[in-house]
Amino acid sequence: MIRKTMIRLAVFTALGSLMLATAAAAGPEWTFGPENQGTLKFEYKGQFQLVARDDGSGYQNDENTYHFNFRRNRLALMGTYGEVMSVYVQTEFTEDFNVGTLAVADQDQGSEFQMLDAVVRFDLHPAFKVSVGKFKYNLSRENLESCENPLTLDRSLYIRAPFVTTRDAGVAVWGNLYGDRLQYRADLMEGRKAVGYATAPKSNFRYSVRGHVSLLEPESEYGYRGTYLGKKKVFTLGAAYQVEPNAVFTDTVTKLGVAHYKGWTADAYAEYPLEGVGTFTFGSAYEKVDFDESYLTLHPELGALGLNGEKNGWYVKGGYLLPKHPVQLFGRFEQWRFAMLNNVYDQGVDWFGAGVNYFVRDQQLKLTFEASRTSFDRTGTFDGLQGAGLTTRDFNTFTTQLQVVFCERAALPAGSVLSGAA
Repeated sequence: MIRKTMIRLAVFTALGSLMLATAAAAGPEWTFGPENQGTLKFEYKGQFQLVARDDGSGYQNDENTYHFNFRRNRLALMGTYGEVMSVYVQTEFTEDFNVGTLAVADQDQGSEFQMLDAVVRFDLHPAFKVSVGKFKYNLSRENLESCENPLTLDRSLYIRAPFVTTRDAGVAVWGNLYGDRLQYRADLMEGRKAVGYATAPKSNFRYSVRGHVSLLEPESEYGYRGTYLGKKKVFTLGAAYQVEPNAVFTDTVTKLGVAHYKGWTADAYAEYPLEGVGTFTFGSAYEKVDFDESYLTLHPELGALGLNGEKNGWYVKGGYLLPKHPVQLFGRFEQWRFAMLNNVYDQGVDWFGAGVNYFVRDQQLKLTFEASRTSFDRTGTFDGLQGAGLTTRDFNTFTTQLQVVFCERAALPAGSVLSGAA
């Protein structure tokens, strides 16, 4: 009964919001400079959510929790000057993001306004492009997929690299070879923020290399998509490696040893439309984050533990887009092993989610519902290095999301299922 109530509430609220929503339209564009060589475009992207979880509130923190929030609320400026240089600046406002990946916060998390991206790009040659600023680093495909074009409700909750969010500051070179069939990337990033010896052993750059091969139609952009909605036939294999020397102390009290950060991943992605049948999508990846088992010391670096610390895991996801209706069914399964998570050594987490996307106007106006379950290898109350009396329980989450994007709309092929959606 509880689950049915949460599902109905989520669906009815989202449908009410949908009826009030205005269809997305092309954003404004300005031109400037000699012969109008410069252009500047404005874009808004928002994801409004209703989240219902059967855990996190009440006297024992085991009662239902309901939460309205913006998953993403962004303003962006995109500019070009001539055929070589472009700029992308994006801000993000988050408010009361209290229902987290693994738990409900004890206190209101408040709001935050940040400069999410600020990057200058130089398209010198199809085989040699340079990006400078703050932008997505080159490790997992999942993180490099567009936030507004995922297959499932969102990307994996477990794929971030340690000491950074989804972005980092630095410089990257990348390009496409052999008719865009082969793509290479290399970046030099800050990684862990520059701090003194009291906190970290040294200050070093973080180095990443990534490559992929497209066996069908090429994926030639810097960012990927979780689904192309049947507009491309794609089969891409990729891999990446990332390293930051002397990233942490093995023991933060004695400071007698240091550990390097190393991470690697391998991934596969495919999407194939069949006329009259529909479009099938598949994605999978494995990722490992390693700090030389520094978590086993008496006083380990907390940044090497937890959700973004030493871990390994994998995911598989799939989707089916109906042939004559703008409806896409999807599912995802993930399995992760963490060195220490919520005071538990060698903790395992299984995550399963399934749902549906309804495209009112392509990805620019979209309604998504997802039900997910998070399960732990060991549940109960534990004491550990990070505290005492922390409770870990399996839980279910039901999320309804309305996505609205105001920008220049990408052209749709004639006869597309989505081209006639209103």
